[in-house]
This record gives sequence, C-alpha cells and structure tokens, in this order.
Amino acid sequence: MNGIPDHLEHGLSVVFIGFNPSLRSGEAGHHYANPRNNFWRILHQSGLTPRLYQASEDGELLQLGYGFTNIVARPTRGIADITREEYAEGRRILREKLVVYRPRVACFVGKGVYTEYSRKKQASWGFQPDPQYPFTHEFVAPSSSGLVRMLSDEIIGIYSQLTEYLTSLD
Repeated sequence: MNGIPDHLEHGLSVVFIGFNPSLRSGEAGHHYANPRNNFWRILHQSGLTPRLYQASEDGELLQLGYGFTNIVARPTRGIADITREEYAEGRRILREKLVVYRPRVACFVGKGVYTEYSRKKQASWGFQPDPQYPFTHEFVAPSSSGLVRMLSDEIIGIYSQLTEYLTSLD
C-alpha cells in the first residue's frame, strides 16, 4: 500500500498536515478517508468550507486554497507504527515542502504532529509563536480522529479561529 498523493501548489491559504494516512485512507487514495475521522465535518462546521466535502473530493479543496500533506507518507494502523527514522525523514521533507510552496498557514492536525515537526516539547492550540519560517504561520488544531476525547464544539471552536483569521484577510 502506497502513501496518498499530496495536494499542494503555490499560493495556498492553508496546508493541513497530518501524522500519516490511515490504512483506510491508503486504500482509498484520499486524505481523511476513515469514516470515523471527523475532519470533513469539522472543516464544514467551523466555516472553513462552504459545504460538507467527502474524502474523495480532497483534491477539489485546492480551489478553496487548501492543500494536504503528512509528516509521514506511509499508511499505518496507528501512529505507534511510525519509526523515529520515518519522523526524521518526514520532518526534512515537510520543511522542504513548506519552503517550496510557502502556504500562508501550516495547520497541524494534532499537537503530536506539530511537536514531531517542531521538536518542541509542547504546544497550545491555535497560532504558535516563533514559526520556523517567517512566511508561514503555524497553527495547531486538534486531531480529527474519532478517538479524540475533546468535545466536538471545542474542536470546532479551535478550527473556527483559523476561519476568522482567513476571513480577516479578505
């Protein structure tokens, strides 16, 4: 099973960065394809998308200025299956992608994704101080996994901060 293709291009408003694809996403060839993952619902309910998209439409979000990638490309059953070496290589590759594509915001879908990328011990929700690159804001959002133990309204509220920021730029 291969990784799923990134959806990246220059001038994006947001690139959503996950840990790695689930086995289900790897089989489907689309980001956030596990039916227990709430990503698409969160995007819609937070106002980031005008309608509820399906995982099979992930490439269409480029038209909205949104892209997708992961810190590790290999699909796994869970993050416990990702090796230290894969994280190290993934950090290097992700940094290269951010330098090449220069999105306005790098949205890390989960604190763990951000701490693996940044090598910081902890992070708060929302925009991070001292981003690694001055051209890209770093935003930490809760994981959209169905295993997350946060209230849906709280998760949507955090993603709504990103919506408010983007709306303020118009």
